[in-house]
Amino acid sequence: MSMRPINVPVSFFGMVLGLVGLGDCWRVATLAWGMPAQIAQGVMLLSFALWAVLTVFYIGKWLLNRAEALAEWHDPLQGCFVGLAAVATLLAGIAIAPLHHSLALVLFVVGSISQLAYAVYFTGRLWRGERAVGTVSAALYLPTVAGNFVSAFCAGYFGYPDIGVLFLGAGFLSWLSLESVITHRLAHHSTLPAPMRPTLGIMLAPPAVGCVGYLFVTGGLAGGPVDLFAQLLLGYALLQLAFLVGLLPWITRQPFTASYWAFSFGVTALAFDSIVFVLRGQKGFMEWLSLGLFGVANLVIATLVVLTLWRLLTGKLLPPPILQPN
Repeated sequence: MSMRPINVPVSFFGMVLGLVGLGDCWRVATLAWGMPAQIAQGVMLLSFALWAVLTVFYIGKWLLNRAEALAEWHDPLQGCFVGLAAVATLLAGIAIAPLHHSLALVLFVVGSISQLAYAVYFTGRLWRGERAVGTVSAALYLPTVAGNFVSAFCAGYFGYPDIGVLFLGAGFLSWLSLESVITHRLAHHSTLPAPMRPTLGIMLAPPAVGCVGYLFVTGGLAGGPVDLFAQLLLGYALLQLAFLVGLLPWITRQPFTASYWAFSFGVTALAFDSIVFVLRGQKGFMEWLSLGLFGVANLVIATLVVLTLWRLLTGKLLPPPILQPN
């Protein structure tokens, strides 16, 4: 019997990141502009349900199709996405927190420990060398940068900012160390193959998600005026967004696949940052910018959801397994 239904790629956890990011945007939009709280709750429940389904599929892959799971684990590109399972677990805790705080805390602990353990393993493998330059992409940010920045955000959210600062430092310096490696590969080596180009959407995530983490270890929604460092992170995230918008005609030569969800977390985090800036006292230009970014985030996620459902209904969503059948 074919086990193809179990072979849901671990990269699909990126959908959870984008949906939780949108749910967070609606949560703060409710506070900033009086948006309906039911929308935020609905998006978060959908995010949690998706995380639960993907987790069942991923556990099933390890139990019933271990060879494919191991191939994905060791693949130089797909291996970067393995850490997303832990990051999605952290964000599932954020999604469910208003309804079940104890479960949310458990998911925070499990997710933060799991992402850190995988980051240590992945980086140890990376430092041993022999990685082909052609496999270097923005996905390298996921194991160490994304995991630690989201852990910082969650730690601050759950009331442990002292722990969050440690995660923030780990993520921030990992980001700086990888930034030059990735940009050097992009600028000085062969152009990214079309199927890998959507991973460039991840370039937006470090400054945007790092800003989320920083905001939540410095007071969260109840903190005082936004400081200079948070504004610097937002400025760099806006620059990355401009780069990506300019590259869209080149990136979108690749027909739609689930890999385009790489844009989702950075876009929603950027909108979230700007709305938090408004909640923490910034007026004028920031109010208009936050409205625009909120609209963009909703448009991007709605487009991704519609195109993903279309691919699912037409039987084209799942990519072929890494291990090809004989």
